[in-house]
Amino acid sequence: MSARPTPSRRTVLRGVALTPAAGLGIAACSPGPDRATRALPTAPVELGAEGEVAEGGAKLYAEHNVVVGRAEDGTLKAYSTICTHAQCAANKLEGTRLICPCHGSEFDVVTGEAVVPPATQPLQELPVKAEGGRIIAGPVA
Repeated sequence: MSARPTPSRRTVLRGVALTPAAGLGIAACSPGPDRATRALPTAPVELGAEGEVAEGGAKLYAEHNVVVGRAEDGTLKAYSTICTHAQCAANKLEGTRLICPCHGSEFDVVTGEAVVPPATQPLQELPVKAEGGRIIAGPVA
């Protein structure tokens, strides 16, 4: 009868060290319990002056987790800034590209479409209107 070789101390320690790291990677991409709840305004919010968003441009309202883009025809669109990949708050705007700090997903804020993975789903669109020269976004009260 042949004896099974016993693993070396190095082999055991390497396996132990790698196992938790793999588990943490999965947990880091999972939405936390409070991430999804802060995704959308629960009532209409006044974001700022209508003139703050130029045609073909965008403005980030990070304190409300909202980004507003304006198409070349003047149409306003508002989206939640919560990334559809891992529910992190995207907090960087370059032109009309919203960038998520967690994994680098990018979104076109004029259309809401995911343009750089890992996100593949568009941002959640929010109702938006210009009223009295002010931009108001969020659910209708």
